[in-house]
Amino acid sequence: MARTPDTEQQAPRADHAADAAPSPEHILQVAMGFWASKTLLSAVELKLFTHLARGPQNATQLTETLGLHPRPALDFLDALVALNVLNRVDGVYSNTRDADVFLDQEKPAYIGGLLEMANSRLYPFWGSLTEALRTGAPQNESKHGGNVFEAIYSDEARLRTFLHAMSGVSLGAARAIAQQFPWRNYRTFIDIGTAQGALPVQIALAHPHLTGGGFDLPPVGPVFEEYVASQGLQERLKFHAGNFFDDPCPGADVLVMGHILHDWDLDQKRTLLRKCHDALPEGGCLIVYDAMIDDDRRHNAFGLLMSLNMLIETRGGFDYTGAQCIEWMREAGFRDVRVEPLAGADSMAVGIR
Repeated sequence: MARTPDTEQQAPRADHAADAAPSPEHILQVAMGFWASKTLLSAVELKLFTHLARGPQNATQLTETLGLHPRPALDFLDALVALNVLNRVDGVYSNTRDADVFLDQEKPAYIGGLLEMANSRLYPFWGSLTEALRTGAPQNESKHGGNVFEAIYSDEARLRTFLHAMSGVSLGAARAIAQQFPWRNYRTFIDIGTAQGALPVQIALAHPHLTGGGFDLPPVGPVFEEYVASQGLQERLKFHAGNFFDDPCPGADVLVMGHILHDWDLDQKRTLLRKCHDALPEGGCLIVYDAMIDDDRRHNAFGLLMSLNMLIETRGGFDYTGAQCIEWMREAGFRDVRVEPLAGADSMAVGIR
């Protein structure tokens, strides 16, 4: 369960065909993967894809538009062509279809918030992965004490970047949940740990009969309300302020908790599941979604790497398999728990109270 065929296809093979000579190609591709990563992240930071969404440009124009030094400009742009995020025809550059949809800041499907956070926060923190592997300690703002969420939420600019990133990482799953889950059987829902509100917006857009909202810490409220209003959904989606460890969860027919459970240690995971169970009516439903690791722990490389990211970012968080989530939800009192694949590496566990 919770297997993700698309990531399975990309998973490296540990064996070689009997008649194939050993090759270092795959090892080098993985080892030097940060070259491609940082090139793409810098392109997002420079707003290259947003500029090109307004119209194709040649190298001279882009060098001036982006403020590039002429020495690396061609290598930078052509590397992005080779990485299949830019097209080039007769010396004129344009976005690929995927880049145009997902990396233009002015489009609703923009996922660049996640890449912006990867560039400004995660990229430097991951440089200390070896230390994290040896110490088990986070390597972010909380490395020398304090709480990473306090550090993020206390600074408005940093908070907005983080919330936009959460929208980027959640958008595919949110759209899949809006289509796959039987929302016709329910009337209300609340997204626990809602961030900017990407999931409530997608569900509300797809199902006009639903009302609901999001639950998160008070500083998130203005960002949530701004985003919801931009989609014309302010009459149907409301923000609920609170701390999901200290305060009761808001009641609704369906509660959703996405990319939240992996932030916390096992006892905290179990606490959150119990609190959701307590907040639901009889017959109500909980949806938990994350980059759940396949039960064999071989194929969902993204989920496994996300768990290492939780090592970098938190003091006890970790990602988990679908089977583990089913076990914890049953312990909390849920019945008929099942796991379904969503978009990309994400899967959702669904349980009934």
